[in-house]
Amino acid sequence: MKALLRLCEFRDVPEMIQIPGCVPIWGIDLLRPLRDRKTETYASVIHYWKKLSLGKGIFINSFEEIEHGAIEALNGKQWDNPPVYPIGPLIRTTGVHNDGSDESGCLKWLDNQSQGSVLFVSFGSGGTLSGEQLTELALGLEMSEQKFLWFFTSPTPSGKAANASYLCAQNSVDPSGVLPKGFLDRTQNSGLVVSSWGPQIQILEHGSTGGFLTHCGWNSTLESIVHGVPLIAFPLFAEQTMNAVMLTNDMKVAIRPKPVKNGIIGRDEICKVVKELMEGEEGKRLRSKMEELKCAATSTLAEAGSSTIAFAKAVKAWKNY
Repeated sequence: MKALLRLCEFRDVPEMIQIPGCVPIWGIDLLRPLRDRKTETYASVIHYWKKLSLGKGIFINSFEEIEHGAIEALNGKQWDNPPVYPIGPLIRTTGVHNDGSDESGCLKWLDNQSQGSVLFVSFGSGGTLSGEQLTELALGLEMSEQKFLWFFTSPTPSGKAANASYLCAQNSVDPSGVLPKGFLDRTQNSGLVVSSWGPQIQILEHGSTGGFLTHCGWNSTLESIVHGVPLIAFPLFAEQTMNAVMLTNDMKVAIRPKPVKNGIIGRDEICKVVKELMEGEEGKRLRSKMEELKCAATSTLAEAGSSTIAFAKAVKAWKNY
């Protein structure tokens, strides 16, 4: 395997790659800059990662109960990296607007829905979909006949990457001009499409929210765990594909739909995984597992929890310098 890795790029390795402490992963699911070692981006990533050895310790927003193997490997003295201190999960406890305002009206809409009946759909602050993928997602949601709350963002400009809008202000776009003709009318009794800001934390903790179709960004991942909401993994860029592998194959709290062509996930596949999560047996298993992690996330930050202990170790180490 080592000889094979020297002969080809990670994205082309025909076997799954074993990263210490992690579940095996296909090369195509690695962090994008690591897939091709000939690029300047790859060289830059390696350059900055080598700088980590200059530190005395690394705080990570994670916790033992979800990444025990990786944390153990990083602290196993196999490399010259400084000790890693998992002190998470650290998330916001309220929305961006601390006054509890609900500008989009989505919380009021959730109040009128049944317990655990709504699928929350959001791709974070910077993730965008192509026009073709938006269409397939919309029609898949409609075909599933499930309740949904969708934070809508304008499609990816032609020729641009999925992260083209990352951390950039986006103008509000009228969904009716982008989504399939008649979609909003046909789903007005089952879904709500929001093109303005929405309070993700309050949505995830709301009793009507029963699932989350997510880009698998780490903040959204931790927020889902803390609030016990099972996932449909829909990664777009950065480390999100690696997170998706962990969520589905290791933690087993997510379903990941399969693309059919050119990386596009079709409406039939979306319909299938949405129905499975919201009303199928697999969805029940994922929900049960996520509830276990929710309890673990609470206990790890308690006085005798693993994250509290890790933080205390870091403080003790600082005092000895």
